[in-house]
Amino acid sequence: MRWLVGSMLELVYSPPVWATIIAAAFLLTTLTLSLYLLFEHLSAYKNPEEQKFLIGVILMVPCYSIESFVSLANPSISVDCEILRDCYESFAMYCFGRYLIACLGGEERTLLFMERQGRATFKTPLLHHSSHSGIVNHPFPLKYFLSPWKLGPRFFQIVKFGIVQYMIIKSFTAVLAVILEAFGVYCEGEFKLGCGYPYVAVVLNFSQSWALYCLVQFYTVTKDELAHIKPLAKFLTFKSIVFLTWWQGVAIALLYTFGLFKSPIAQGLQFKSSVQDFIICIEHRWALLP
Repeated sequence: MRWLVGSMLELVYSPPVWATIIAAAFLLTTLTLSLYLLFEHLSAYKNPEEQKFLIGVILMVPCYSIESFVSLANPSISVDCEILRDCYESFAMYCFGRYLIACLGGEERTLLFMERQGRATFKTPLLHHSSHSGIVNHPFPLKYFLSPWKLGPRFFQIVKFGIVQYMIIKSFTAVLAVILEAFGVYCEGEFKLGCGYPYVAVVLNFSQSWALYCLVQFYTVTKDELAHIKPLAKFLTFKSIVFLTWWQGVAIALLYTFGLFKSPIAQGLQFKSSVQDFIICIEHRWALLP
């Protein structure tokens, strides 16, 4: 009954005019910058092996913004929009990993590079303060659960699987969310034992964290080789879009659950998903700044 009442409220609800105008203004700005950036790449499409994956990453920003605006305007389909957004996010993470590999010259050259590094003295990792020859050590507390990774084909396969597993789990949980929502037991943003959302959130958090950790270690090993593309700025931007956006939604849900979110924005937008959608429309415009 409670789920039915909530669904009826979403059907009759419309966001405040001020929220729609602000979100639409930032959406148009994001789309303009996105199209300009895409046009720049397509007009100088001289390295398709690298640029096709970079375009896939760039498209994540307008996809996020468009789906968030549609969800803001029509909260009754917020779960569907979130699922589409999540699925593209996992694909964008795959594209980012493939982009870094393409910048290294492809998988074959990347493997050769890893083997050379494995035979050489490995520099201090980003996530650790000590190192051994050709070995990637793990920070606390992972070092107590994971054995060091030796650079070479095995390290490359671990990183590759770490990214792919997120795509698989993200797609699976998206389908599961649709099924649970159809039965009224998904309860987006509600941390209750009888709801599917908290369990999905925990699984996705571990999966996403592992994928990002693998990317961090891959960046650590290849940052000097990739210096020509300034990988740190790209890596931090991508990581902030994926990781911080996810935790932002979880934080909003937690604040609502404990009754701590009482800002004028929250009171005007009514739904947790609408607050997240409104914020995404605003903040993702900055991800495209040079």
